[in-house]
Amino acid sequence: MLFSDQYLTIEKPSQGLFRDRGSRFISHAIPVTTELQVKEHLEIFRKHYFDATHHCYAYMLGADKSAWRVNDDGEPSGTAGRPIYGQILSSDLTNILVVVIRYYGGTKLGVSGLINAYKTAAREAIGNAEVSNCIVKEVYRLDYEYANMNEVMKIIKEDSADLLFSDFGMKCVVEFAIRRMDSPRVCSRFERLSGLKISYLKTI
Repeated sequence: MLFSDQYLTIEKPSQGLFRDRGSRFISHAIPVTTELQVKEHLEIFRKHYFDATHHCYAYMLGADKSAWRVNDDGEPSGTAGRPIYGQILSSDLTNILVVVIRYYGGTKLGVSGLINAYKTAAREAIGNAEVSNCIVKEVYRLDYEYANMNEVMKIIKEDSADLLFSDFGMKCVVEFAIRRMDSPRVCSRFERLSGLKISYLKTI
């Protein structure tokens, strides 16, 4: 079972193919992290497969899986985007775009046939992908005096934080990343140091 600060995604693009009564369903699974990346990939597929009948897709974004969308691209409602999305859900993946391109073969497949085709094509692409387990981390900034240097570096080392940036000019500035589930404990250690300010920057 995954903790709340872990999620599964795919390492790199993968493909799949499904055929039914003359129709070809070419599937692509792509790792993405933003809606802008989704749009860019969709444009590439539309240009590459410019003569295809449909470009249907679904995507899921964020470690908390809060952003998602399905699109049937002219297929009967619920027969394409939803089945693709269902495969993303069943694989417990996020930060992924799955596109299924259809070339019509001259024979109608019906609602059940379409659902099976898009589901199977999506499953093929996802099944051919390398899945990785990612850790959600939070990034913080420390502003402190030189007197705290040894203690700051000791905490960063003991808690296996990732040191991202450091500037030791007039004052000391450090940016580090720490696993989300560890951040309350680590931040508490820093907050106990006098003359030090800790600021949350972002989640990665």
